[in-house]
Amino acid sequence: MSPIETAGMTVFILILFAGTFSVIFSLPGTVLIVADVIIYSWVTGFEKIGFKIIIILVFISLLAESLDFLLGASGARRFGPSKKGVIAAILGGIAGSVILTPLLMGAGTIFGMFLGGCTGMVLVEYFHQRKMKSSFRMGYHTLLASVSGILLKGFLAIVMTIIILANIYD
Repeated sequence: MSPIETAGMTVFILILFAGTFSVIFSLPGTVLIVADVIIYSWVTGFEKIGFKIIIILVFISLLAESLDFLLGASGARRFGPSKKGVIAAILGGIAGSVILTPLLMGAGTIFGMFLGGCTGMVLVEYFHQRKMKSSFRMGYHTLLASVSGILLKGFLAIVMTIIILANIYD
């Protein structure tokens, strides 16, 4: 691989991880993953990732975003993450990656990043909610719907990432 190809592959993989990690903040990370794969495939001439895989990834992305929307709608209102929640998610993602990478290798990095980040953010937001008056707190139904949506969408983003990396390094 030339230095430019190596740099391109590094950027591609970093965007995959960013897409997976952005799901924690209820951002459309699966759409970012699909866009990243389409650009990568186009640049490489659809050599490693073909149209069949792209269609499967688009389907998974639509499923993830639709389910996230439906779970968010059932939870009624959504709360955005606080600054402390974002910091806790980043630190939790790093800690999860460090803990699970030796156990599960590359998959441990992905799972650890997502699960650690999600755990850090949920814990900080939960303790933040406990300090509020009861009329301002998020209901348990809303919290359960938000966490369920994030976990489901995150699982599908991880599945997408595994499919992509398995096809590239096949």
